[in-house]
Amino acid sequence: MPTDVVRGWIFDIQRYSINDGPGIRTTVFFKGCPLHCLWCDNPESQSKVPQLLYLRSMCINCHRCVAVCPTGATKVETNGSGRISIDRSLCQACGKCVEVCPADARVIMGKLMTVDEVLEVVKKDTLFYRNSGGGVTASGGEPAYQPVFLKALLTRCQEAGLHTALDTCGYVDWKTLADILEHVDLVLYDVKHMDSEEHRRLTGVGNKLILQNLERMAKYKSVIIRIPLIPGYNDSETNIRATAEFLSRIGVLRVDIAPYHQLGVGKYERLGEVYALSHVAACTDEQTERSKHLLELYGLEVALA
Repeated sequence: MPTDVVRGWIFDIQRYSINDGPGIRTTVFFKGCPLHCLWCDNPESQSKVPQLLYLRSMCINCHRCVAVCPTGATKVETNGSGRISIDRSLCQACGKCVEVCPADARVIMGKLMTVDEVLEVVKKDTLFYRNSGGGVTASGGEPAYQPVFLKALLTRCQEAGLHTALDTCGYVDWKTLADILEHVDLVLYDVKHMDSEEHRRLTGVGNKLILQNLERMAKYKSVIIRIPLIPGYNDSETNIRATAEFLSRIGVLRVDIAPYHQLGVGKYERLGEVYALSHVAACTDEQTERSKHLLELYGLEVALA
């Protein structure tokens, strides 16, 4: 299929990124993910369809959004406060309220883009990529959830001489993933928990397919493992050692630890959702160093993401 007619759902394109692979990069964030991690700091990435973010603190209660809402999802609260409420079951994320909001209190997350439209942004920083050894990273969400668009984008990037990286959770059919990997120079691969049932409790899916795909991939691809370190959930010595043993066995050498933080908590409120880990404090330096030391005992090269 010609790439000029292939379109995908993108919720952000971040330029000058330094945490998603080597050098200065542009990270393209895909919507849609098969996992729903309790600690996800990009909840707007989980759904495949556009979503409305409402920043209540910026709302001036002008009620223009109420007047244009075609489904009645946006209403004035009946308690006399004049404040706005949103019935998410009725909201279609059509964007009409965004267009009339004078305070920019509303944002639609998710835009259908062609490969050419994404490349137009990506190619703006080609000079930075060449000077720093950087390139383009497909992230999300799960980019491979949109395999046709992802493959088309990565193919065009490589044709333009750009280094490509894929940030993936690995919960993808191997045939689909292998086809995409032909156009990937580096893989950033998430490993969240080694116990499959615990993995299911934390993310909604088991880890059998994820670990199988990683073992296959490690035989012929450059892979950097990413471990989100969540205190009380996956930072036990038992789990960290099990992770290190598995990675050592399959020949993966580089691990990046991403210490837990709560920077994405506000997004849940803006989406009308509840954040499940609001009671969990951010990782301390001591907790991070303990896990880093355990991984290094198994000969792994460990860095902080």
